[in-house]
Amino acid sequence: MTDLTRREVLQTAALGVAMFATTEAAAQQVAEPTGPAWTRTLEPKGLPFDPKSLNGLSQKLIQSHWENNYVGAVKALNVVREKLRAQLTSQDPPYIYNGLKREHLIRTGSVVLHELYFGNLGGDGKPSAELRSNIAKSFGSFTAWESEFRKIAQGLSGGSGWVVLGYNQHLQLLENYWQADHAHNPPHTQPVLVMDMYEHAYHLDFGAAAGKYIDAFFANINWDEVGGRYQV
Repeated sequence: MTDLTRREVLQTAALGVAMFATTEAAAQQVAEPTGPAWTRTLEPKGLPFDPKSLNGLSQKLIQSHWENNYVGAVKALNVVREKLRAQLTSQDPPYIYNGLKREHLIRTGSVVLHELYFGNLGGDGKPSAELRSNIAKSFGSFTAWESEFRKIAQGLSGGSGWVVLGYNQHLQLLENYWQADHAHNPPHTQPVLVMDMYEHAYHLDFGAAAGKYIDAFFANINWDEVGGRYQV
């Protein structure tokens, strides 16, 4: 191997390590509050897994989703929050402010749901017997739960929205929820498993074949993370 070839190989390897290190460092960083929450600038969280490690979901897809959609949502939310602070003391009619509050709701939902989505990826897709049993208590069987979750996802294919397995603390049961966008979710519900069914989550890899993406999603679920969210 020539010196030039060896140098090129080392540079390529270093670039790959640096890309993952950037997101990993961001994930591990805990920002100290510098003022009231109202004035704080939100920072994106890095991916909690190596984007090259997923089974059937490409690094290109994951990196694009994280950077363009999730980080973009964080930036948009910061802009909306800044405009809300400026509008609070303005003489504009209240409906102008409420228009911004609608954007605030949507952008907040996008940020939170994306963080939960990436947080429940990076696993081997194999739930523990205890978690399977807990899910079965609400659905009759684990298979019945999975069948409904997949059916909701297929119904959203070609459109947009989220599928969420949530623990409804008011009703005290697990349910699958259809969410047409970032702004609709049942009150008093803890998201347990979150699946992004916007086309940006799968189109680069699968085109219109949403069923293949659904299979790949299930193969990469981090059930340890899901179990940690399920607090009865």
